[in-house]
Amino acid sequence: MTRLFDLLYHQVENHPNETAVSSRDASGNWISYSSREVLDAAEQAASGLVKAGLRPGDTVAIVAYKNRPEWLIMDFAIQMAGGISIPLYPTISIGEYEYILNEAEVKMAFCGALDLYDKLTAAQKKTPTLGTIYTFDSHPDRPFWKDIFDAEGISALQPIKDTIKGSDLVTIIYTSGTTGNPKGVMLTHSNIMFVVLETSNLFLTEAGEKVLSFLPMCHIYERAVSFVYYFKGASVYYCGTDNLSGPDGDLASVKPVAFTTVPRLLEKIYEAIYNKGLALEGAKRNLFFWALSLTDNYEPEQKLSFINGLKWKVADKLIFSKWRAALGGNVRMIVTGAAPCPVKILRVFCGAGINIKEAYGLTETSPTLTGNRMEPGGTLLGTVGYAIDGVDLRIDTSAGDYGEGEGEILAHGPNVMLGYYKKPEVTAEVFREIDGKKWFCTGDIGKFIPGEGGRQFLKITDRKKELLKTSGGKYVAPAPIENRFREDFLVEQIMVVGEKQKFVSALIVPAEEALKNWCEHKGIPWTSIGEMITHPKVLGKYQKIIDGLNPEFSHIEQIKKFKLVPYQWLPVHEDQSESELTPTLKLKRRVIRKKFENEIAEIYT
Repeated sequence: MTRLFDLLYHQVENHPNETAVSSRDASGNWISYSSREVLDAAEQAASGLVKAGLRPGDTVAIVAYKNRPEWLIMDFAIQMAGGISIPLYPTISIGEYEYILNEAEVKMAFCGALDLYDKLTAAQKKTPTLGTIYTFDSHPDRPFWKDIFDAEGISALQPIKDTIKGSDLVTIIYTSGTTGNPKGVMLTHSNIMFVVLETSNLFLTEAGEKVLSFLPMCHIYERAVSFVYYFKGASVYYCGTDNLSGPDGDLASVKPVAFTTVPRLLEKIYEAIYNKGLALEGAKRNLFFWALSLTDNYEPEQKLSFINGLKWKVADKLIFSKWRAALGGNVRMIVTGAAPCPVKILRVFCGAGINIKEAYGLTETSPTLTGNRMEPGGTLLGTVGYAIDGVDLRIDTSAGDYGEGEGEILAHGPNVMLGYYKKPEVTAEVFREIDGKKWFCTGDIGKFIPGEGGRQFLKITDRKKELLKTSGGKYVAPAPIENRFREDFLVEQIMVVGEKQKFVSALIVPAEEALKNWCEHKGIPWTSIGEMITHPKVLGKYQKIIDGLNPEFSHIEQIKKFKLVPYQWLPVHEDQSESELTPTLKLKRRVIRKKFENEIAEIYT
């Protein structure tokens, strides 16, 4: 297999599945496509694209709020027609749509919820190349995606498919970016297929087993994982994040063996668990926090004494088993990526028998570079695992004032992108020739930590562009500080500041529900989050959190002052104001600094 659409035929021939992909209909019932139905639909859609005038090398946009079989089918269809897919985030602005659609010269588009049709139609007015916009949801006045299906021309697809090579461009993914306009990452069939084949052994799923997919497929992370699921013949249930938990939620309904997630969602699950513990009383409350305390020192494959082993068995039966049941009861593993996962979160979940494996990669590397494994000695908490087969990594310690053994992470392998679309100068800036190899400069700072069997585990310590420099000339890495403070249940979000200042400070978004519970426990009447962040006892509590964690960092890294912020930072605002997070939930530091420039100024006055 060299082309991604080869996966369609691979599943039909090797793992025919009556529930290859599924999603809920408007009534909430699961509707499934079999392997054969996915293949037939993709071929008919590809035939229709060709009939509608799509030529090899033309670009087609796809955007939806939730993952759905139609997204995957159209992805395969565009590939078979020789086209290039342009996945779009549903939450970005009309202006960003205009920029991407114009730069990529998109010819047609497919979208989910009907307001996305309106956004695309608005952008179409300034996008001369964009033709028909099709919707995945039927509407009498709008082109429906199945309108393009053409069963009669399928035989004419074969000559087109025969010309498509693994080295051909298959998608341009526009990275959300924390500053400036997004850049289009050019990936080939071979780039992504390499990751699919080399990471398939990381996912402990068998043909026919159920998995859940809710991270956006417009990001290469979930898209590549979906291809892995398809390669292995798993039954994929597509959904959103709005109905995951609860007795009627998707986790309880599907009972998946695996899924992927991002640390923020794990943090929210942990916060919900913690808050439920706080609401308990008496012996139940004591038992809950006793069990939770056991995870503080959890290590993979830990060897326990008879007494400690007994304690873990009691905690598992009375507490942890309920957590697993809340995730459906069958979860064998969860893979987290896209951002650093706090070690506290990893210890809690893994200690509770919910195996979370942290992996690492970038859009530019299709995406996977490293991963922790389920095999003995295959996991080291606090790291993102070790390199997948066929990928070379090195640490460039030659530039920058980093810690011992730290430097920028460079990557070389078959999964590294062709470059940034229409940006040769920017592309040249991220590649470096060393020892006869072309290395991609990730922009991440890290170091290797030796593990069992000679494995070199990679630890990410920060982003190169996110290092701040104090007025004393000292570099500070914000990410490790922020990750540690976010482990506290009262801290929803945090951003470290201090560029060109004498000391480091922080903007902190309180976890509102947890703060309410704390105030109730302390007998402090709750009014509003805006008022509570100025309450002396609340400020004292956050100062206590800072005082407790500061000793873990060097003097220059310690937070000297802080400001509480009364609302959450979001990837999209209803009033269309500039968001504080990227679609992948990374901090837009420039935006946050600008929005809170007065608060920051007060800190340093």
